[in-house]
Amino acid sequence: MSGPIRELLAGASPVASSIISIAIMLAAGYAVSRLTRLARLPNVTGYILAGILIGPFCLDLIPQRFVAGAEFLPDTALAFIAFGTGEYFKLASIRKNGVSTAVIALTEVAVSFALVFALTRFALGLSLPLAVLLAALATSTTPTSTVMTIRQTGARGEFVDTLLQVIAIDDMLALLCFSAALSFAAARINGGPAGLGGMALPLLKTLASVALGGGAGWLMDRLLRKRTGDNRLIVAVAMLFAFCGVCALFDTSPLLGCIAMGAVYSNTAENDDLFKQLNYFTPPILLLFFVRSGVAFDIGALLGADGTAVAGLPLLLVGGVYLAARMAGKYLGALSGSALTRRPGPVRNWLGLALMPQTSIAIALSALAARTISGEVGRALGAMILATSVVYELVGPVLAKLALWRSHSYSDRLEDLAPVPLTDETGRPKTEAEVLIARIREIRKTLPAHEETEEERAFTSAANEQYAPLRPARRFGIWRR
Repeated sequence: MSGPIRELLAGASPVASSIISIAIMLAAGYAVSRLTRLARLPNVTGYILAGILIGPFCLDLIPQRFVAGAEFLPDTALAFIAFGTGEYFKLASIRKNGVSTAVIALTEVAVSFALVFALTRFALGLSLPLAVLLAALATSTTPTSTVMTIRQTGARGEFVDTLLQVIAIDDMLALLCFSAALSFAAARINGGPAGLGGMALPLLKTLASVALGGGAGWLMDRLLRKRTGDNRLIVAVAMLFAFCGVCALFDTSPLLGCIAMGAVYSNTAENDDLFKQLNYFTPPILLLFFVRSGVAFDIGALLGADGTAVAGLPLLLVGGVYLAARMAGKYLGALSGSALTRRPGPVRNWLGLALMPQTSIAIALSALAARTISGEVGRALGAMILATSVVYELVGPVLAKLALWRSHSYSDRLEDLAPVPLTDETGRPKTEAEVLIARIREIRKTLPAHEETEEERAFTSAANEQYAPLRPARRFGIWRR
């Protein structure tokens, strides 16, 4: 079955090939996510598995020219997710937990860097520049799959707020850390500038991105105040794409800038309808991003089938050590930071599990390193980070969902969804039937008037505003002139 489809796409025009490829990716992502849902796995895991299934190592349905031409998807998906993450940076929450959140992020970044560096440098014997680069890359955490898992489960509460704030600070520190590591590695390998001079440009780019994003968030609020639902969505998407393009033009990540944009908009806008509209608008974009990540997964490089190696060691060995060291560093770092700041048990015990995903930002940074550093180190670094990032995305959402459940940020147990007294007014224990009836009544109080979610209502409201002027003009299926 895959043979005729593959031949059809190979011989088709670029336009037809791209359209059919998108349709295949959307259909495959949806179908596989229905299967993984039966196993209570997050949708993200299904999307990546779908990409591997239709990729070059299984059915090989998607042409490589389309995969190469869709390199804009990671930055685009990251921009939408990062903007939505900014919603959680309310000033009241920052004043309450800002210092402790920063301590947690700093601790888990430091522990991750130290553990990965120690094992890759001294246990594997990798060169100093390569060990430093791997340690710096290990500090980053991509919010994309975590946020999608949060949306899927409907998780809320202190744990979710802390998690997203830690991720944002984590990535700011990771970008600074990577800038310093890349400057050091370039000096040792290519003979380029080292020290503060080599760090200055990446640091300035990062700070400029944050400042520009904050300004764009303020401008977005001013532009959208008098806009209706559909126009609000158009202007917001245009600004996000424009900002993402500017970041790509200057070869910097849109992550922190889009978080700053979302945070400023969240604190200045009159309501949060835009976030709900975007949450309902972006699932197809995010699905395509994760499916493409699965399609681009280079199993051959990971297994060493193409001869790829790092400092003479099999890529699978180096990648395995990197995976284990980073996961241990993230968990132990978050645990230590939460203990230092005396955060409650659910945050302390489970925050580290939700910090595992690492895709778009790590891939973008490793690609930057490959362009900056010539030779075997740059090529091997890019291949290994791509392979391990997809593994993280397969495991990370599962761990994030487990962390959200264990921290009681969401629950599917009836007693958690509808807690009721187990005794009546006289102190008599209620029967099981009476408790069940009481729980049903409590649940019915929380049900909306219809089945639409908040995101669906916001999106539908925008559509209704668009078509409202047309409705009075229609009678019996005939347009009145």
